[in-house]
Amino acid sequence: ARADRVVAGQRVSVWMDRPGSSKPADRSVFDVRHLLNVVHQDDAIVVLDKPVGLLVEPLPDRAGEENTLLDLLADYYHHERRARSYVVHRIDRDTSGLVLFARTSLARDALKEQFEHRTPERVYQAVVLGRPSPPEGIWRDTLAWDPSSLRQRQAHGRDARGKDAEAQYRVIEQFVEAAVIEVTLVTGKRNQIRVQAAMRGHPLLGERQYRFGAPPEASNLPHIDRQALHAWKLGFVHPTTGRRVSYTSPLPEDLEILLRALRTRG
Repeated sequence: ARADRVVAGQRVSVWMDRPGSSKPADRSVFDVRHLLNVVHQDDAIVVLDKPVGLLVEPLPDRAGEENTLLDLLADYYHHERRARSYVVHRIDRDTSGLVLFARTSLARDALKEQFEHRTPERVYQAVVLGRPSPPEGIWRDTLAWDPSSLRQRQAHGRDARGKDAEAQYRVIEQFVEAAVIEVTLVTGKRNQIRVQAAMRGHPLLGERQYRFGAPPEASNLPHIDRQALHAWKLGFVHPTTGRRVSYTSPLPEDLEILLRALRTRG
């Protein structure tokens, strides 16, 4: 059977295995490789450069309703006996950049342990409103995930759901009304950079959810259709070789266009 899918804004057709048949259908009608930007792959890991608009994995209550990066990986490796991939960490749907998957359960467990001990290097670039002051420092907050609103909020007192959130930031380019910041995560909470920046009065350009009372973006500011956040660097210890590896991703076109417009304004 052939299934239509919408991936990164494109409607595509992919052959699915025929029910009741031990022989998989011919999937040559569509090659998913042009939708996957594979930065690195080997027998233990695969590093992808995720486009905007794609979930890393299905939402718990909506499995099968839409395509995800994990679905594309399944199609990408469909011809291999060991085709399963495992999510190691996630980035938001409308955040672009590097995402790491494991290709074996042993690799997954080793990588998960690194993330639990906060040893991987996860560096983002973001465009925020205003002038962060001081121009570099550390954000430390206690955040609580609200499952009803699917949002982070600041936790207070003895809130049992409160979790530490920490990140290091520095301004790498300052404009009149906005700044480019580099943020290195110490912890890795959902929406963490978006929340912590907004809590300090500097929401990301294009941010719709986390503003915390910040005024709306000026209508004459350059526009971007999503939060201006990109996971540009990822480093960790390879689970098989034991060597430290590091990967980078260039800024996508929409962020480059945004920066050019901001530089023109001064």
